[in-house]
Parts: sequence; C-alpha cells; structure tokens
Amino acid sequence: MRIAVLGVGSIGGVILAALSDTRVDLVAISRGPTAQSLTSEGLVIHTPEGAIDSIPASRFKVIDSESGPIADDFTGSCDAVIVCGKSYATPILSQIVEDIISEDGIAVSIQNGMGHAQQISNRIGNIRTLGGATTHGAWRGDDGVHWEGRGVITIGTLDGSSPTKSASSLMNVLEEASLSPVWTDDFAKSAWEKLLINIAINPICSISGVRNGALLEIPELWEQSLAALQESITVARSSGIQIVPAEIEKSLVEVIYSTSGNRCSMLQDLMAGRRTEIDSLCGYVIRIGEGLGVPTPLNSMLRSLVRGIEMSSKMD
Repeated sequence: MRIAVLGVGSIGGVILAALSDTRVDLVAISRGPTAQSLTSEGLVIHTPEGAIDSIPASRFKVIDSESGPIADDFTGSCDAVIVCGKSYATPILSQIVEDIISEDGIAVSIQNGMGHAQQISNRIGNIRTLGGATTHGAWRGDDGVHWEGRGVITIGTLDGSSPTKSASSLMNVLEEASLSPVWTDDFAKSAWEKLLINIAINPICSISGVRNGALLEIPELWEQSLAALQESITVARSSGIQIVPAEIEKSLVEVIYSTSGNRCSMLQDLMAGRRTEIDSLCGYVIRIGEGLGVPTPLNSMLRSLVRGIEMSSKMD
C-alpha cells in the first residue's frame, strides 16, 4: 500500500513519522525548504513521551510540489492521500491529489476549517473522498516536529455511508501506526466540533502569544475562549448541527490539557510571518452566521485582530 502525506508541517510530520513504523510505502509531498530538508536529512520527531526519533530520508520518497509536474513514477500511484496542507491552499492541493491518487484510491482531508473535503471531492468524486479531523497536537521547530499531545483522527464519508474496503484498509494502517483512528457516521458534526475547538484555542493563543495551556491558567483568556466557543456553538446549532455545549466544553478542556505545551498552528504562522487560516475558522462561522441572521461579533473581532497581526510585519 502506498500512502502520500500531502503537506508535511507539524501534523503532517506527526503522521509521516507514525506511518514510518508501518510497512507501507510512503510519499512525502511538501515544498521548498521543507522538501529539501526531508530529502537530505529525513525527519526528526519529538514524541509526547520524551523520546526523539530520527526518520531517515530513505524511509520515504519526497515530492517537491514547487518543482513542476508530478513525475510519471508517482502519477496515479497512491492508494491513499492524507491532506494536511493549509486550508487556503486547498485548490492547489486538490489538483495534486487528482494527479497522484490511484483509480481505487481514497483521499482524506484533516485540514483546519470546513469545506476542504468537499473541494477535493469536486476533483475525484465523493466515493473516493473522506472528511477528517484530528486532536493530535504538534508544532514544528528548528530541531524537528514536536508531537506535544496524542489525540485521535476522526474520519468519515461525506454522505454518512459505511467505509469502503479502501477506507477500512487506511483505518487499519492508522491504527497500526498508533494514531488512534475513529470512524464516524456523522462527519458534519465531527467537523464542526473540531472547528469549535480550534476557534476557542487558536485565535486567543495567537493574539496573546501563549501556548495552549495558558488558556486554563489565565482566567481572562479562558473567559474569552469560552465566549468565542459559545457564540460559535450558536451558529452551529442554528445550522442544524446537534452540538451539546457541555460536551464540547469538556472536549475543549481535554484538548488543552493534552496539548498544553503546544504552540497552535496559527501562532506558529504569525511568529514566522506567514498567512494564517483565520478565514477558514472564524471567517467560516461569520459567513454561516450572516446567512442565518446570527450575529458573530466575537468571531469578527478575533478575525480582525489576527489579520492585523498578519499585516503588521508588512507595514513597518
């Protein structure tokens, strides 16, 4: 079985490293310096238990997505593609998926935000597309990928149907890699739950410049986190998603505890001067809220503040 990890940032690095302990053929697709580093140095992963593992470059094949068309050796060759790239790059990522996926292959998006799996399905069809979300926590540093907290990877079909043979095979490999896959018959709800947790963590930590655990240590930040969560829950419930506030708040606390030392991806992007995924998080809730007539002042404020920080380095 050949599996491609498309986008080897923090979470993509965790998945690539975990899959390296299985017997599958691995393809790492990244761009620029990351692709060069994977080719020459391999991948270093700092596990939640404190061990440091070095995955040799020989364990996977590397494709630099900026180097031109996909080589014939990889075209149509991947039985599964796990999409971990940035949400705003989904149109380009979808094209890569279409180029490398095999005739009976499947693709699963575990990107932040909403609607990305649907974009991919426009290229390869609903039958071959899975939605996904993960609560594994990680960040990338100069010394490798830091896997801060173990979580689960929730996967489901876009129409609520049962897993295909290909999907079952992928679930088995993810289980073998100790990535704790969970199948859901209601992916829309799972996707919203992940979105809600991201909104309660990422913008607050990014604006404050703190690690996830600070939300439970600083009362003022926790108050803002809960307020953003409650506003977003109102939008989700208004759109027909059966979210139980007490359950999602409990999940939020569990995620913060398990990733307390983690710098969320949005904070990492701001620290590196990169574009964030704020439009796929708060921006999505704002758009849905506008369509339903539900006000979203907190999400609007958070989006504006994150955008301001994004622009600040370019205005000096």
